[in-house]
Amino acid sequence: MTILDTPPSPTPARLLDTNGVGRLLDALREGGYEVIGPTVRDRAIVYDTIGNVADLPAGWTDRQDAGQYRLERRDDHALFGYAVGPHSWKRYLQPPATTLWRARRTDDSFEVETVADEAPSRFAFVGVRACELHAMRIQDRVLDGDQEPDPVYHARRNDAFIVAVNCAQAGGTCFCVSMETGPGADGGFDICLTELVEPDRHVFVAVSGSVRGQEMLDVTEPATAGPDDVRKAEAVVERTAASMGRSLDTRGIHDLLLSNPEHPRWDDVAARCLTCANCTMVCPTCFCTSVDDLTDVSGQVAERVRRWDSCFTMEHSYLHGGSVRASARSRYRQWLTHKLATWLDQFGTSGCVGCGRCITWCPVGIDLTEEVRAIRDTQPTGTRSGGSDGRT
Repeated sequence: MTILDTPPSPTPARLLDTNGVGRLLDALREGGYEVIGPTVRDRAIVYDTIGNVADLPAGWTDRQDAGQYRLERRDDHALFGYAVGPHSWKRYLQPPATTLWRARRTDDSFEVETVADEAPSRFAFVGVRACELHAMRIQDRVLDGDQEPDPVYHARRNDAFIVAVNCAQAGGTCFCVSMETGPGADGGFDICLTELVEPDRHVFVAVSGSVRGQEMLDVTEPATAGPDDVRKAEAVVERTAASMGRSLDTRGIHDLLLSNPEHPRWDDVAARCLTCANCTMVCPTCFCTSVDDLTDVSGQVAERVRRWDSCFTMEHSYLHGGSVRASARSRYRQWLTHKLATWLDQFGTSGCVGCGRCITWCPVGIDLTEEVRAIRDTQPTGTRSGGSDGRT
Protein backbone atom coordinates (compact mmCIF):
# COMPACT_ATOMS: atom_id res chain seq x y z
CA MET A 1 0.00 0.00 0.00
CA THR A 2 1.21 3.48 -0.82
CA ILE A 3 2.60 5.44 2.10
CA LEU A 4 4.67 8.54 2.51
CA ASP A 5 8.29 8.23 3.49
CA THR A 6 9.24 8.16 7.17
CA PRO A 7 7.85 11.20 9.00
CA PRO A 8 10.49 13.63 10.19
CA SER A 9 11.32 14.26 13.79
CA PRO A 10 9.01 16.93 15.24
CA THR A 11 10.03 20.37 14.01
CA PRO A 12 8.67 23.80 14.84
CA ALA A 13 5.82 25.08 12.71
CA ARG A 14 7.04 27.40 9.98
CA LEU A 15 5.60 30.63 8.63
CA LEU A 16 5.29 31.50 4.94
CA ASP A 17 3.92 34.56 3.21
CA THR A 18 2.42 34.47 -0.29
CA ASN A 19 5.90 34.86 -1.78
CA GLY A 20 6.98 31.83 0.23
CA VAL A 21 4.10 29.82 -1.27
CA GLY A 22 5.33 30.96 -4.67
CA ARG A 23 8.82 29.72 -3.86
CA LEU A 24 7.33 26.39 -2.80
CA LEU A 25 5.55 26.02 -6.15
CA ASP A 26 8.76 26.91 -7.97
CA ALA A 27 10.73 24.36 -5.94
CA LEU A 28 8.20 21.64 -6.72
CA ARG A 29 8.41 22.32 -10.45
CA GLU A 30 12.20 22.44 -10.33
CA GLY A 31 12.08 19.12 -8.49
CA GLY A 32 10.43 17.52 -11.50
CA TYR A 33 6.82 17.61 -10.36
CA GLU A 34 3.80 18.61 -12.41
CA VAL A 35 2.09 20.96 -9.99
CA ILE A 36 -1.69 20.51 -9.85
CA GLY A 37 -3.79 22.90 -7.80
CA PRO A 38 -7.01 24.90 -7.62
CA THR A 39 -7.74 27.51 -10.24
CA VAL A 40 -10.82 29.32 -11.56
CA ARG A 41 -12.24 28.07 -14.83
CA ASP A 42 -15.74 27.89 -16.29
CA ARG A 43 -17.23 29.63 -13.23
CA ALA A 44 -15.95 26.98 -10.84
CA ILE A 45 -12.83 26.23 -8.82
CA VAL A 46 -11.26 23.19 -10.47
CA TYR A 47 -7.97 21.31 -10.25
CA ASP A 48 -5.53 21.84 -13.10
CA THR A 49 -1.86 22.43 -13.82
CA ILE A 50 -0.72 25.69 -12.22
CA GLY A 51 2.43 27.70 -12.78
CA ASN A 52 2.55 30.20 -9.93
CA VAL A 53 0.57 31.87 -7.17
CA ALA A 54 -1.29 34.02 -9.68
CA ASP A 55 -3.04 30.87 -10.95
CA LEU A 56 -4.60 30.16 -7.53
CA PRO A 57 -8.18 31.38 -6.84
CA ALA A 58 -7.13 34.43 -4.79
CA GLY A 59 -10.14 36.34 -3.48
CA TRP A 60 -12.70 33.77 -4.61
CA THR A 61 -15.04 31.57 -2.58
CA ASP A 62 -17.89 29.21 -3.39
CA ARG A 63 -21.47 28.97 -2.13
CA GLN A 64 -22.91 25.50 -2.16
CA ASP A 65 -26.22 23.88 -1.38
CA ALA A 66 -28.15 20.91 -2.70
CA GLY A 67 -28.01 21.21 -6.48
CA GLN A 68 -26.40 24.64 -6.27
CA TYR A 69 -22.88 25.97 -6.80
CA ARG A 70 -21.72 29.50 -7.52
CA LEU A 71 -18.57 31.56 -7.21
CA GLU A 72 -18.48 34.76 -5.23
CA ARG A 73 -15.84 37.36 -4.51
CA ARG A 74 -14.40 37.43 -1.01
CA ASP A 75 -13.57 40.64 0.81
CA ASP A 76 -9.93 39.55 1.11
CA HIS A 77 -7.27 37.85 -1.03
CA ALA A 78 -7.26 34.38 0.55
CA LEU A 79 -5.70 31.81 -1.78
CA PHE A 80 -7.65 28.85 -0.39
CA GLY A 81 -10.85 30.49 0.85
CA TYR A 82 -13.29 27.98 -0.66
CA ALA A 83 -14.58 24.48 0.11
CA VAL A 84 -14.24 21.87 -2.67
CA GLY A 85 -15.24 22.01 -6.32
CA PRO A 86 -16.45 19.42 -8.86
CA HIS A 87 -13.02 17.84 -9.37
CA SER A 88 -11.42 15.36 -7.01
CA TRP A 89 -7.85 14.10 -7.06
CA LYS A 90 -8.96 10.72 -8.40
CA ARG A 91 -9.07 12.47 -11.78
CA TYR A 92 -5.26 12.25 -11.73
CA LEU A 93 -4.77 9.06 -9.73
CA GLN A 94 -7.46 6.98 -11.46
CA PRO A 95 -8.01 8.85 -14.76
CA PRO A 96 -11.50 8.96 -16.32
CA ALA A 97 -10.18 7.07 -19.36
CA THR A 98 -7.03 4.95 -19.64
CA THR A 99 -5.83 3.13 -22.75
CA LEU A 100 -4.66 -0.23 -21.43
CA TRP A 101 -3.18 -1.47 -24.69
CA ARG A 102 -3.18 -0.71 -28.40
CA ALA A 103 -2.72 -3.16 -31.28
CA ARG A 104 -1.56 -2.10 -34.78
CA ARG A 105 -1.97 -4.28 -37.84
CA THR A 106 1.20 -5.19 -39.72
CA ASP A 107 1.61 -6.99 -43.05
CA ASP A 108 1.11 -10.48 -41.67
CA SER A 109 0.37 -9.99 -37.97
CA PHE A 110 -0.07 -7.19 -35.41
CA GLU A 111 1.99 -5.37 -32.79
CA VAL A 112 0.73 -4.68 -29.27
CA GLU A 113 1.69 -1.60 -27.23
CA THR A 114 1.05 -1.72 -23.47
CA VAL A 115 0.22 1.95 -23.19
CA ALA A 116 -0.78 1.75 -19.51
CA ASP A 117 2.81 0.91 -18.58
CA GLU A 118 4.10 4.28 -19.77
CA ALA A 119 5.54 6.36 -16.92
CA PRO A 120 3.10 9.08 -15.78
CA SER A 121 3.99 12.54 -14.58
CA ARG A 122 5.25 13.00 -11.05
CA PHE A 123 2.40 14.92 -9.48
CA ALA A 124 2.48 17.52 -6.74
CA PHE A 125 -1.05 18.14 -5.46
CA VAL A 126 -1.53 21.56 -3.87
CA GLY A 127 -4.58 22.46 -1.79
CA VAL A 128 -5.61 18.95 -0.73
CA ARG A 129 -8.27 19.07 2.01
CA ALA A 130 -8.56 16.71 4.97
CA CYS A 131 -11.57 14.89 3.52
CA GLU A 132 -9.65 14.37 0.30
CA LEU A 133 -6.68 12.89 2.15
CA HIS A 134 -9.07 10.37 3.68
CA ALA A 135 -10.49 9.68 0.22
CA MET A 136 -6.99 8.90 -1.03
CA ARG A 137 -6.49 6.48 1.86
CA ILE A 138 -9.75 4.75 0.94
CA GLN A 139 -8.72 4.40 -2.69
CA ASP A 140 -5.32 3.16 -1.52
CA ARG A 141 -7.07 0.29 0.26
CA VAL A 142 -9.15 -0.54 -2.81
CA LEU A 143 -6.71 0.05 -5.67
CA ASP A 144 -3.24 -0.19 -4.11
CA GLY A 145 -3.60 -3.02 -1.64
CA ASP A 146 -1.05 -5.75 -1.06
CA GLN A 147 -2.70 -8.49 -3.15
CA GLU A 148 -3.58 -7.03 -6.56
CA PRO A 149 -2.56 -3.36 -6.82
CA ASP A 150 -3.78 -1.51 -9.88
CA PRO A 151 -0.59 -0.61 -11.80
CA VAL A 152 -1.96 2.65 -13.22
CA TYR A 153 -3.09 3.91 -9.82
CA HIS A 154 0.07 2.72 -8.09
CA ALA A 155 2.38 4.48 -10.57
CA ARG A 156 0.54 7.79 -10.13
CA ARG A 157 0.00 7.58 -6.38
CA ASN A 158 3.36 6.21 -5.33
CA ASP A 159 5.43 9.37 -5.82
CA ALA A 160 2.74 12.04 -5.47
CA PHE A 161 3.78 15.01 -3.31
CA ILE A 162 0.90 16.28 -1.15
CA VAL A 163 0.53 19.88 0.01
CA ALA A 164 -2.55 19.86 2.23
CA VAL A 165 -4.51 22.91 3.34
CA ASN A 166 -6.64 22.98 6.48
CA CYS A 167 -10.13 24.26 5.75
CA ALA A 168 -10.85 27.80 6.90
CA GLN A 169 -14.53 27.62 5.98
CA ALA A 170 -17.07 24.84 5.59
CA GLY A 171 -19.18 24.53 2.48
CA GLY A 172 -22.93 24.42 2.63
CA THR A 173 -22.94 20.69 1.90
CA CYS A 174 -19.90 19.67 3.96
CA PHE A 175 -20.27 17.11 6.76
CA CYS A 176 -16.70 15.90 7.30
CA VAL A 177 -17.02 16.30 11.09
CA SER A 178 -19.74 13.62 11.07
CA MET A 179 -17.39 11.26 9.23
CA GLU A 180 -14.36 12.19 11.38
CA THR A 181 -12.39 13.10 8.26
CA GLY A 182 -11.81 16.83 8.79
CA PRO A 183 -11.65 19.76 8.64
CA GLY A 184 -8.05 19.50 9.93
CA ALA A 185 -5.56 17.24 8.18
CA ASP A 186 -4.35 14.47 10.47
CA GLY A 187 -1.66 12.88 8.30
CA GLY A 188 -0.97 11.59 4.83
CA PHE A 189 0.63 14.83 3.62
CA ASP A 190 4.15 16.07 2.93
CA ILE A 191 3.35 19.67 3.92
CA CYS A 192 0.22 21.10 5.52
CA LEU A 193 -0.68 24.79 5.39
CA THR A 194 -3.16 26.78 7.45
CA GLU A 195 -3.97 30.16 5.93
CA LEU A 196 -4.25 33.20 8.23
CA VAL A 197 -5.75 36.29 6.63
CA GLU A 198 -5.56 39.29 8.94
CA PRO A 199 -5.97 43.04 8.36
CA ASP A 200 -2.24 43.66 8.51
CA ARG A 201 -0.79 40.42 7.20
CA HIS A 202 -1.44 37.31 5.09
CA VAL A 203 0.57 34.25 6.14
CA PHE A 204 0.51 30.45 6.19
CA VAL A 205 1.42 28.28 9.16
CA ALA A 206 3.22 25.28 7.68
CA VAL A 207 4.10 21.89 9.14
CA SER A 208 5.93 19.02 7.45
CA GLY A 209 4.63 15.46 7.43
CA SER A 210 7.51 13.69 5.71
CA VAL A 211 11.25 14.00 5.27
CA ARG A 212 10.90 15.23 1.70
CA GLY A 213 8.24 17.67 2.84
CA GLN A 214 10.60 19.05 5.45
CA GLU A 215 13.35 19.35 2.84
CA MET A 216 11.07 21.10 0.37
CA LEU A 217 9.83 23.46 3.05
CA ASP A 218 13.41 24.37 3.97
CA VAL A 219 13.98 25.51 0.37
CA THR A 220 11.41 28.28 0.86
CA GLU A 221 13.49 29.79 3.69
CA PRO A 222 10.52 30.11 6.05
CA ALA A 223 10.43 31.90 9.36
CA THR A 224 9.57 30.03 12.56
CA ALA A 225 5.92 30.34 13.56
CA GLY A 226 5.35 31.70 17.04
CA PRO A 227 3.02 30.18 19.65
CA ASP A 228 0.37 32.78 18.82
CA ASP A 229 0.46 31.81 15.14
CA VAL A 230 0.01 28.15 16.05
CA ARG A 231 -2.95 28.97 18.30
CA LYS A 232 -4.55 31.01 15.52
CA ALA A 233 -4.11 28.11 13.09
CA GLU A 234 -5.77 25.73 15.55
CA ALA A 235 -8.61 28.21 16.02
CA VAL A 236 -9.21 28.29 12.25
CA VAL A 237 -9.86 24.54 12.22
CA GLU A 238 -12.04 24.73 15.33
CA ARG A 239 -14.22 27.46 13.80
CA THR A 240 -14.63 25.48 10.61
CA ALA A 241 -15.58 22.33 12.50
CA ALA A 242 -18.31 24.30 14.29
CA SER A 243 -19.85 25.59 11.04
CA MET A 244 -20.58 22.45 9.00
CA GLY A 245 -23.33 22.86 6.42
CA ARG A 246 -24.68 19.34 6.97
CA SER A 247 -24.47 16.48 9.48
CA LEU A 248 -24.93 12.73 9.22
CA ASP A 249 -25.83 10.51 12.15
CA THR A 250 -23.62 7.46 11.59
CA ARG A 251 -24.73 5.48 14.65
CA GLY A 252 -25.55 1.95 13.50
CA ILE A 253 -25.79 3.14 9.91
CA HIS A 254 -24.61 -0.22 8.54
CA ASP A 255 -27.49 -2.17 10.10
CA LEU A 256 -29.94 0.68 9.57
CA LEU A 257 -29.58 0.61 5.80
CA LEU A 258 -29.27 -3.13 5.36
CA SER A 259 -32.38 -3.78 7.46
CA ASN A 260 -34.52 -1.44 5.37
CA PRO A 261 -34.27 -2.62 1.74
CA GLU A 262 -38.00 -2.13 1.18
CA HIS A 263 -38.36 1.21 2.94
CA PRO A 264 -40.78 3.52 1.08
CA ARG A 265 -38.14 6.26 1.06
CA TRP A 266 -36.39 4.44 -1.79
CA ASP A 267 -39.49 5.03 -3.94
CA ASP A 268 -39.52 8.71 -2.99
CA VAL A 269 -35.92 9.29 -4.00
CA ALA A 270 -36.38 7.25 -7.19
CA ALA A 271 -39.14 9.63 -8.27
CA ARG A 272 -36.57 12.44 -8.26
CA CYS A 273 -33.33 10.67 -9.23
CA LEU A 274 -32.29 11.09 -12.87
CA THR A 275 -29.74 8.24 -12.60
CA CYS A 276 -27.33 10.66 -14.31
CA ALA A 277 -24.33 9.36 -12.29
CA ASN A 278 -23.17 12.89 -11.35
CA CYS A 279 -22.82 11.82 -7.72
CA THR A 280 -20.43 8.99 -8.55
CA MET A 281 -18.43 11.04 -11.05
CA VAL A 282 -17.67 13.81 -8.51
CA CYS A 283 -17.21 11.42 -5.57
CA PRO A 284 -13.54 11.18 -4.54
CA THR A 285 -13.83 7.50 -3.54
CA CYS A 286 -16.05 5.85 -6.18
CA PHE A 287 -13.83 3.58 -8.25
CA CYS A 288 -16.03 1.52 -10.58
CA THR A 289 -14.80 1.15 -14.16
CA SER A 290 -15.79 -0.54 -17.39
CA VAL A 291 -13.74 -1.65 -20.39
CA ASP A 292 -14.39 -0.86 -24.06
CA ASP A 293 -12.71 -2.50 -27.05
CA LEU A 294 -12.49 -0.03 -29.92
CA THR A 295 -11.34 -0.26 -33.53
CA ASP A 296 -10.64 2.68 -35.83
CA VAL A 297 -12.55 3.04 -39.13
CA SER A 298 -9.57 1.76 -41.14
CA GLY A 299 -9.42 -1.49 -39.17
CA GLN A 300 -5.70 -0.94 -38.63
CA VAL A 301 -5.70 -0.02 -34.94
CA ALA A 302 -7.60 -1.52 -32.01
CA GLU A 303 -7.57 -0.30 -28.40
CA ARG A 304 -8.79 -1.47 -25.04
CA VAL A 305 -9.85 1.53 -22.95
CA ARG A 306 -10.81 1.52 -19.29
CA ARG A 307 -13.22 4.29 -18.29
CA TRP A 308 -15.10 5.40 -15.23
CA ASP A 309 -18.42 3.66 -14.79
CA SER A 310 -21.22 4.05 -12.27
CA CYS A 311 -23.72 1.85 -10.48
CA PHE A 312 -26.34 4.26 -11.83
CA THR A 313 -25.89 3.05 -15.42
CA MET A 314 -27.94 0.15 -16.78
CA GLU A 315 -24.81 -1.50 -18.16
CA HIS A 316 -23.09 -1.61 -14.76
CA SER A 317 -25.19 -4.55 -13.53
CA TYR A 318 -25.80 -6.13 -16.92
CA LEU A 319 -25.75 -9.92 -16.97
CA HIS A 320 -26.81 -12.15 -19.84
CA GLY A 321 -30.40 -11.24 -20.55
CA GLY A 322 -30.49 -7.78 -19.01
CA SER A 323 -29.60 -5.48 -16.13
CA VAL A 324 -29.93 -6.79 -12.59
CA ARG A 325 -30.88 -3.31 -11.38
CA ALA A 326 -33.31 -1.98 -13.98
CA SER A 327 -35.08 0.59 -11.76
CA ALA A 328 -33.84 3.93 -10.45
CA ARG A 329 -34.95 2.77 -7.01
CA SER A 330 -32.67 -0.26 -7.02
CA ARG A 331 -29.70 1.68 -8.40
CA TYR A 332 -29.90 4.50 -5.88
CA ARG A 333 -30.36 1.98 -3.06
CA GLN A 334 -27.29 0.07 -4.27
CA TRP A 335 -25.18 3.24 -4.32
CA LEU A 336 -26.20 4.49 -0.89
CA THR A 337 -26.06 1.15 0.91
CA HIS A 338 -22.69 0.31 -0.63
CA LYS A 339 -21.23 3.72 0.15
CA LEU A 340 -22.36 3.83 3.77
CA ALA A 341 -22.84 0.17 4.76
CA THR A 342 -21.41 -2.72 2.73
CA TRP A 343 -18.22 -0.77 2.00
CA LEU A 344 -17.49 -1.37 5.69
CA ASP A 345 -17.78 -5.12 5.12
CA GLN A 346 -15.49 -5.02 2.09
CA PHE A 347 -12.82 -2.52 3.10
CA GLY A 348 -13.22 -1.85 6.82
CA THR A 349 -14.19 1.78 6.35
CA SER A 350 -17.06 3.90 5.12
CA GLY A 351 -16.92 4.90 1.47
CA CYS A 352 -17.97 8.46 2.32
CA VAL A 353 -15.68 11.24 3.56
CA GLY A 354 -18.32 13.97 3.98
CA CYS A 355 -17.09 16.28 1.22
CA GLY A 356 -20.67 16.98 0.10
CA ARG A 357 -19.92 16.91 -3.64
CA CYS A 358 -22.70 14.39 -4.36
CA ILE A 359 -25.22 16.80 -2.82
CA THR A 360 -23.96 19.94 -4.54
CA TRP A 361 -23.66 18.43 -7.99
CA CYS A 362 -26.92 16.46 -8.03
CA PRO A 363 -29.09 18.25 -10.62
CA VAL A 364 -32.22 17.70 -8.52
CA GLY A 365 -30.58 18.32 -5.14
CA ILE A 366 -30.87 14.85 -3.60
CA ASP A 367 -29.15 14.94 -0.21
CA LEU A 368 -27.85 11.63 1.14
CA THR A 369 -27.77 13.01 4.69
CA GLU A 370 -31.49 13.74 4.42
CA GLU A 371 -32.22 10.31 2.91
CA VAL A 372 -30.50 8.54 5.79
CA ARG A 373 -32.26 10.78 8.28
CA ALA A 374 -35.65 10.01 6.73
CA ILE A 375 -35.05 6.25 6.87
CA ARG A 376 -33.84 6.48 10.47
CA ASP A 377 -36.82 8.58 11.58
CA THR A 378 -39.51 6.50 9.86
CA GLN A 379 -38.37 2.89 10.25
CA PRO A 380 -40.80 0.58 12.08
CA THR A 381 -40.85 0.74 15.88
CA GLY A 382 -38.45 -1.70 17.48
CA THR A 383 -36.00 -1.81 14.59
CA ARG A 384 -34.02 1.33 15.35
CA SER A 385 -30.42 0.47 14.85
CA GLY A 386 -27.47 1.02 17.12
CA GLY A 387 -23.99 -0.39 17.28
CA SER A 388 -21.27 0.01 14.70
CA ASP A 389 -20.91 3.31 12.90
CA GLY A 390 -19.72 4.18 9.41
CA ARG A 391 -16.83 6.48 10.15
CA THR A 392 -13.66 6.49 8.15
